[in-house]
Amino acid sequence: MTIPTQLSLQGFIATEPQLSFGESGHARFYCRVGIEQHRKEADGAFTKVEPVYCDLVLFDRAAERAYSRFKPGDQILASGYIHEYEQESQGGVSRLREQFVARRLGHDCLRTRYVVDRGQAMPPERRVREAAVANHPSPAVGN
Repeated sequence: MTIPTQLSLQGFIATEPQLSFGESGHARFYCRVGIEQHRKEADGAFTKVEPVYCDLVLFDRAAERAYSRFKPGDQILASGYIHEYEQESQGGVSRLREQFVARRLGHDCLRTRYVVDRGQAMPPERRVREAAVANHPSPAVGN
């Protein structure tokens, strides 16, 4: 069995997030994300260079929750996929564009201080069940 994985993105919120609703009523979160870049020098040191920027979108309930929780400058981790599409410019010329469609979006815990509020997010019986699983890990594959 293979481990299911997704593409990920690490960066920072570069613009004020926007929340919009389509004709069908679906929420859409949009912002520009900066991705820090470094160049390795001949002596082994790294030099910070200009970040690369991309569009990030998130949909539905996740979009609404993200809009109230993310601000410019926040360090983020996102998992999802890249969506390529054509966009026609004012001159009628089509241009291929891409955006990162996040399925999950969170703050980068290595670069962000925060408090976790577990409140009523998980029913007590599920917490007990998950704690039991954590205390009794499954045997290693191949044993």
